[in-house]
Amino acid sequence: MLVVRARPGDGTKGLLQAGSLVFPCALGSGGISSNKREGDGATPLASMRIRSGYFRNDHFAKARRTRLAMATIGPDLGWCEVPDDRNYNRPVTIPYGASHERMKRDDRLYDACLVLDWNIAPRRRGRGSAIFFHLARPGYTPTQGCVAVSAQTMARLLPLLSARTVMKVVR
Repeated sequence: MLVVRARPGDGTKGLLQAGSLVFPCALGSGGISSNKREGDGATPLASMRIRSGYFRNDHFAKARRTRLAMATIGPDLGWCEVPDDRNYNRPVTIPYGASHERMKRDDRLYDACLVLDWNIAPRRRGRGSAIFFHLARPGYTPTQGCVAVSAQTMARLLPLLSARTVMKVVR
């Protein structure tokens, strides 16, 4: 189990605990919320299983060292974020008619990107999409609701993770 909590005094930065190891992490710009909504920037207060992941083979081949199902990110991979679309909170092929997030990013945040089971099954319209465990920006600046760690931390954690791993976000 991974346990995530906000740092005292800064709800957008957190600590991720994996057993006896503790790592800094970034949280959503809206802090931690028990009432997650699409676009609020909040990280859900929840226990979320890690379902699978994506990685950039050209930037983060270390992602292969895991027991998780991992797929490579190509230029046509997106993630739908429109609550009324039939593919809301699902991967889509770009070009795609509805608004979507591009998974192959120039900022490298998704070089290793794990899908958390927030609002996946069942999907509830408007309850938040694309809640991932991915790489952090320098300085651990806020995410849009995801949990993010350094590339070094992700490389260290990946061999320990499986589809049975749960990330528990607590207050």
